[in-house]
Amino acid sequence: MTSVLVLGIDPRAIPGMDGEAVRARLEAELSRFANLGIEADITLLRLDETTEDAALAALVERRWDVVVVGGGIRKPTQLLELFEWIVNMIRREAPQAAIAFNTSGGDSVEAAKRWL
Repeated sequence: MTSVLVLGIDPRAIPGMDGEAVRARLEAELSRFANLGIEADITLLRLDETTEDAALAALVERRWDVVVVGGGIRKPTQLLELFEWIVNMIRREAPQAAIAFNTSGGDSVEAAKRWL
């Protein structure tokens, strides 16, 4: 079965963001993946000492066909080093996986489908 990992920043860790609304959109994305017969998992990273370990653990958990990197990781300038680290970890730990980018928590399915 096709598998997709979505990596994003935990919206509850971002000041001023309605974390529960974003999480609801992400849960809806998981349902959309399931309806398409795609096994998907979402790993939400906290911006603390656990970030890299959590991302790496998710990457090596199984063989992923696509890894979607969320806009919350790649858009903020202050997270550039984290974004680079994640892309390089995907290349190293999941070389078979296509890398896709979403624009929000609500279009991860479309991002993944571009590479499936």
